[in-house]
Amino acid sequence: MSTLKVGVIGVGGIARTHMPGWAASEEAEVVGGCDVNQDVLGQWGDEHGVKRLVTDPADLFSDPDLDIIDVCTPHALHAPFSIGALDAGKHVICEKPLAVKPDEIRQMIAARDRSGKLLMTAQHFRFSGTSKALKAEIETGALGNVYHARNWMLRRAAAPNTPGFVVKAQAGGGPCIDIGVHILDLTLWMMGHPTPVAVSGVARNEIARQDGSFSIWAGPLTDQYDVEDFACAFVRFDNGATLILEVSWMLHHPAPHTEDMQMWLYGTDGGCQWPDCRFYRTSFPTRQFHDSRLMRTKDALEPHAQECFEFADAVRDGAPSPVPPEQSLQVMTILDAIYRSQESGREIRLDEA
Repeated sequence: MSTLKVGVIGVGGIARTHMPGWAASEEAEVVGGCDVNQDVLGQWGDEHGVKRLVTDPADLFSDPDLDIIDVCTPHALHAPFSIGALDAGKHVICEKPLAVKPDEIRQMIAARDRSGKLLMTAQHFRFSGTSKALKAEIETGALGNVYHARNWMLRRAAAPNTPGFVVKAQAGGGPCIDIGVHILDLTLWMMGHPTPVAVSGVARNEIARQDGSFSIWAGPLTDQYDVEDFACAFVRFDNGATLILEVSWMLHHPAPHTEDMQMWLYGTDGGCQWPDCRFYRTSFPTRQFHDSRLMRTKDALEPHAQECFEFADAVRDGAPSPVPPEQSLQVMTILDAIYRSQESGREIRLDEA
């Protein structure tokens, strides 16, 4: 069978981490690229030996030789470009967040159903060896019934500083959408995707607008910054489980290697922590504490690359999407409810019409 042909939209940013995955796959090869910045596009084409270079995504959608579109654009463009590609009969892998609003994801799901093609969200943390090992251990019943989760992704003076991240019209939101989507997706995946029924949240800008605010990655923050720099939430699920989420780009918080990202799950039989993959259990009859840690091995591919590799395999094998959009809809329903809760000052019920 012929190799799957891939076209990448938005080659100047996160697409760089996808390219090693496409290169490692025997099933796929990148043959086209699209970007509004012609200089960046030309440099990328030279680096990767890609000759089909365009500035209009429609030119990739209409190319009959392309099988897969890899969407790596600013957040606000994810939905229209993914829908355009699906309606043109292409399989789509799209960077997170899949879209900035739940209704947009519903439209993407409808386009997927019309096309009969695969749609996947590039949630790369699921594809690390530690995440897969932890998920497998949880599925053996090691934690019993998981009834509470805590998760956070916190940075200290480490905001991205380009309009695609910090201008609401392009980004849709701040760290809640940019990095909250990572740790929330991972946590819900580990929990088995219980259905959220209520969200009480806060999304505030307390530091980014202070005089002299800066990012260690990009210097003084742009005056265009109009999204939150901190968000938190308390979520309740239909099975009685609860979850606490905290995210920030700018928090006064110790963040080794610029970021502190952790997930804790608590069940009736034990608890665990990620990314260290530690397990904790208390034997009450014997009054003993049992602590353990899963063995860690080096990943064959970096997770951003691994997700592309596995998407190509799924397309070739006719397998389900590795990260189906219905799961991303659940994630974005919660994140959107955080903003709605901030605006209204009350809990948002998700199980009410």
